[in-house]
Amino acid sequence: MAVQNIPLPIPPMEYDQQLEAQFRRQVEIGFQQTNSTITANKTQSNKDASLALRRHQFLLMGAS
Repeated sequence: MAVQNIPLPIPPMEYDQQLEAQFRRQVEIGFQQTNSTITANKTQSNKDASLALRRHQFLLMGAS
């Protein structure tokens, strides 16, 4: 899953309530997607992430 960086738009000189509502919704969606990704990684529901996490844990066991 590729992460796409989207720069923040430059605000207009005049206040526009519709633009603010649209921007707020975009930020909320971004937070929800980030939270969803973090939750999936914590619960190891993604097979690739689960295997990578287990490999990392296994490597750390020998480090102590």
